[in-house]
Amino acid sequence: MFDIFKLEIMRFGINGVSAVNQSAHNYGLRRLFIKQLREMIWAERAFTKTIPKIVDNIASPNLIAILKDHAQTTSQQIKRLESGFELIGVSTRGKKCIVLEALIKECKNTLKHTEHGPVRDAAIIAVVQKIEHYAMAAYGTLTFFGKALGENALADALNQILIEEKEADAFLSEAAYKTINFDAAFDEKKFLASHYYRGNTPKF
Repeated sequence: MFDIFKLEIMRFGINGVSAVNQSAHNYGLRRLFIKQLREMIWAERAFTKTIPKIVDNIASPNLIAILKDHAQTTSQQIKRLESGFELIGVSTRGKKCIVLEALIKECKNTLKHTEHGPVRDAAIIAVVQKIEHYAMAAYGTLTFFGKALGENALADALNQILIEEKEADAFLSEAAYKTINFDAAFDEKKFLASHYYRGNTPKF
């Protein structure tokens, strides 16, 4: 009787779900997890290459400092992701992220259709925050996937990246609210609300 009961446990699992189906389910989630990890490492690498071009077109020293700092953080995040790939025995090859590709294209269009100054800075914050919000959603999901799969060390690393993305988003929001958005509004009349722009003196 015990042997029959043991066989039934192996066949159907403790919760009545086939052990074979459980394995297939985990394999499916793992493949999804790895696919999305590869998209994010591609996205981070692509964004790292884009940040210097963005910085060269910014007027606000504060915004320049924020993005330069975030570029350094992103480089560390890439290394953390690469270490995470090694933890689960997967190559660090990336997979094109069509969302980031579209947002980077939007960023380039923003630079093309705005003049150097607060309006462009406001537009840059808008598109970079779209990138940050996408990253926050992705890393939040990946953290939970990692925990579900028992990859706790990698999940912790992903959660740390999520925290850093939230911090970057908060800095961008603060910069926008404190000066840049207001300067952009005043710039319609060629008047700067603050004196924080290179090569400009306040006109009062």
